[in-house]
Amino acid sequence: MTPVLYRGRIAPSPTGYLHLGHAKTFWKAFDRCREAQGTLIYRDEDIDLQRCKQEYSQAAMADLEQLGIHWQEGPYYQSERVDNYRSSMIKLIRSKSVYPCRYSRKTIEEHPDAKKTPTGEVIFPKSLRPRQSEMMDFFEESLNWRFRVPNQEKVQFKDLNQGHQSFECDQEFGDFLVWRKDGMPAYELAVVVDDAAMKISEVVRGADLLLSTARQILLYEALAETAPEFYHVNLVCDSEGHRLAKRNDSLALKTLFAEGHDFQSIAAMWNPS
Repeated sequence: MTPVLYRGRIAPSPTGYLHLGHAKTFWKAFDRCREAQGTLIYRDEDIDLQRCKQEYSQAAMADLEQLGIHWQEGPYYQSERVDNYRSSMIKLIRSKSVYPCRYSRKTIEEHPDAKKTPTGEVIFPKSLRPRQSEMMDFFEESLNWRFRVPNQEKVQFKDLNQGHQSFECDQEFGDFLVWRKDGMPAYELAVVVDDAAMKISEVVRGADLLLSTARQILLYEALAETAPEFYHVNLVCDSEGHRLAKRNDSLALKTLFAEGHDFQSIAAMWNPS
């Protein structure tokens, strides 16, 4: 039996400088790939045209290299891979897995059928889904497109760090965006298409993305792709118990390095005794 080759990835979004939490997650991705004697891919997730900046892309690679993280493939840039996402959208349209959505966020939030999850996410009302006669069989890129979530289905998977996970459609998440009207894919679609194309065998990322994994598993199924395994890292929180944000400059890697910290002292911060 031929052993499965380990292919991991680190995939920062260049919307700000990397912080201590990113360091922990990306080091874990690097370390697990190294232990498996696998290949690590670097992917720059720069599809947010308004917020992504080249300076952040360059700073992320420099910070990770200074941390001691090395990769064997990349960097690949999502902004250069839009044709791949278009092709996948056409597949989803043909299978009637997605539909165009012309409603504004305000209209959705104020709709009488809208409800919120405990985390504050607004579940898209099914009454706003288009009728069968209104479905489009061609791809109009200047519209928002949503994935049609199965009714009352549970998405379950085993996370290699967090254990068994179960998320219920219509209760914990609803029809979600896969394409934005600015002509770019939403995060969920871009990640699935790229991880499948790059043959990623294990995704290592923060535990705040567990719910996203449930959405992405549905996309893998709709695109007839095999989902990778998942390892979600516990988040690093600040002194008040809030997860770190890129605006937290005091814990940005560039700031920590400028203050003289090295890998050992930074690792001690994300793994306090």
